[in-house]
Amino acid sequence: MTRGRAKPRSQRQLRVGEEIRHALARILGRGELRDPQLAGIAVTVTEVRVTADLKSAHAFVLPFGGGDPAAVAEALRRAAPFLRGRLAHEVTLRSLPALYFVPDTSFDQASTIDRLLRDPRVARDLDRENGDGA
Repeated sequence: MTRGRAKPRSQRQLRVGEEIRHALARILGRGELRDPQLAGIAVTVTEVRVTADLKSAHAFVLPFGGGDPAAVAEALRRAAPFLRGRLAHEVTLRSLPALYFVPDTSFDQASTIDRLLRDPRVARDLDRENGDGA
């Protein structure tokens, strides 16, 4: 699922996404998954984006405290049918969306942007644009 230009999400999409995010956090917090790749790893669900037709939900995940987000997402993809079954007991929806797990890279991107903005050459250019430089 791309994070580019798209139609703004409706209130219903936002509400359903948040409800699914909270339910997934509760389910993952109970430690019911038996995947060895997830053993001893706390998973953070940073966002759930639901499609307009509410048939698909993309959950952006990170291992809490560091680790390989791609490996965690892959393990959760394998567990998606189990998680969807558990989700059916947690949320009240006419039909549950298909779950897709995506590693969340937004923190890495923010870190890269922050590092670039702190570069002395960029700071000098920004100061010039703001009228602070020579």
